[in-house]
Amino acid sequence: MDFQKESTESFTAVPRAAAFAAHNDVAMAHPRQPRPSPGIAQQNSGNSRMEELLAMVCHELRSPIASMRYAVRAFLGSHAQEDTKQQQLQALIERQTRNMTRLIDDLLDIARMRNDSLRLHCERLDLRAIVAHAVETLASEIDTRGHQLTTVAPDHPLWVTGDPFRLEQVFVNLLANAAKYTGPGGRIAIRIHVRENLGVVRICDSGSGITPELLPHIFQLFRQAGETGSQSLAGLGIGLAIVRTLVEMHGGDVTANSPGAGQGSEFVVCLPMES
Repeated sequence: MDFQKESTESFTAVPRAAAFAAHNDVAMAHPRQPRPSPGIAQQNSGNSRMEELLAMVCHELRSPIASMRYAVRAFLGSHAQEDTKQQQLQALIERQTRNMTRLIDDLLDIARMRNDSLRLHCERLDLRAIVAHAVETLASEIDTRGHQLTTVAPDHPLWVTGDPFRLEQVFVNLLANAAKYTGPGGRIAIRIHVRENLGVVRICDSGSGITPELLPHIFQLFRQAGETGSQSLAGLGIGLAIVRTLVEMHGGDVTANSPGAGQGSEFVVCLPMES
């Protein structure tokens, strides 16, 4: 993909992992009825008992994972500053437990979406800040992989109405996808701008790209961008399906573009701005 050379604007943000965990456990009320999304709801096979079991298992897994993270910090924390090997070990465990927690949250969201029980809690938001929070959440993962990340944004707020946790989840999923399928030292570029009455976020990477055969289906549940690359990177294929559903619930649209395998990809999120 082509990367535009523009001056970048740095962001500061507070990590939001704890807020994500609390929000994902509660179905929030929405002042308006969200627009129905065909992304996941239409794939509901009626296996409600299986979905209830999935949700229950995911809830049960979250507590032991949180306990493991706490135990690792307590056990290694007092020595990690003096031992480089322990620092690396602690960082590895932290990174993998975060990935496990994110996967569990995604599975819970899939169950909510298929049951049409996901609700939004909307407020007035600066789209730049939402993207900045997502970058902060993925900062250590991006740094670990040695990616070059640039962000271009206007110097004025881009006001949208949405659920801050769910919109942040959209950009966390897209950035995690870009980081995962871009090789060490690759480039990820974020550009935020206005097009007519829409706030637009473009996330472009120099990664493995998407084949023309897969591109029309990339947002379908259980389809994987990694089908074009190494099987060691393959996931469950649910992150992009969640992205599409959440964006459409906010009255927006998300598209994917790629010249082909090995040529990078671009994901574009468009959200209606406040009039």
